[in-house]
Amino acid sequence: MEMKKRINLELRDRAPEEVTELVLDNCLCVNGEIEGLNDTFKKLEFLSMANVELSSLARLPSLNKLRKLELSDNIISGGLEVLAEKCPNLTYLNLSGNKIKDLSTVEALQNLKNLKSLDLFNCEITNLEDYRESIFELLQQITYLDGFDQEDNEAPDSEEEDDEDGDEDDEEEEEDEAGPPEGYEEEEEEEEDEDEDEDEDEAGSELGEGEEEVGLSYLMKEEIQDEEDDDDYVEEGEEEEEEEEEGLRGEKRKRDAEDDGEEEDD
Repeated sequence: MEMKKRINLELRDRAPEEVTELVLDNCLCVNGEIEGLNDTFKKLEFLSMANVELSSLARLPSLNKLRKLELSDNIISGGLEVLAEKCPNLTYLNLSGNKIKDLSTVEALQNLKNLKSLDLFNCEITNLEDYRESIFELLQQITYLDGFDQEDNEAPDSEEEDDEDGDEDDEEEEEDEAGPPEGYEEEEEEEEDEDEDEDEDEAGSELGEGEEEVGLSYLMKEEIQDEEDDDDYVEEGEEEEEEEEEGLRGEKRKRDAEDDGEEEDD
């Protein structure tokens, strides 16, 4: 498929001004140049043109917001100065598998002040002695060359980083939405503890009142029983006194009868 047709297909009824990413890999350039890509793609941030038989960047439009440019597996041998003019904000550039042979060709990238990562895999320039040291010295603004920094630390995967950051942001948002506000749990626990203490106090007070009532009733009952016992005792004492009095009366009558009998005998 020709590049111009591929671009129209990639638009998917969108206006070029709305597109931020454009992948044109494996389509064909006409005469080794870019066709169909123009200055109307003002918001384009990512452009991939891998394996499109591109030999010249002369017709590259001005893409001031472009940050990542994939140009691997083409036949570019020079003319890299166009990149600093047309895409001044590039941070990542992949020129792997092109016809770049010497340091003078790469020197044109010095004007890409924001460039952090450069890939030159499978280019003849990588066969030069002290290739890595020379590139880092020539392009002091870059951090990663062919995926590694000067201390051989591997470059992070930008896509994975974006995903991780997105996941972390989503988790934080979910926690903020679903979780209680800060300090809420502590306040709730304190309120629950206070409620439990109040319930215990109420239960204790009710129990205390019940005990007092039981104690009072018990004492009153004992007093009543004591009074009844006293009454019984008084009644028994009175009966004994009455019996004694009756006995005395009987003896007195008996004596009086005896005295009367003696008088009659006389």
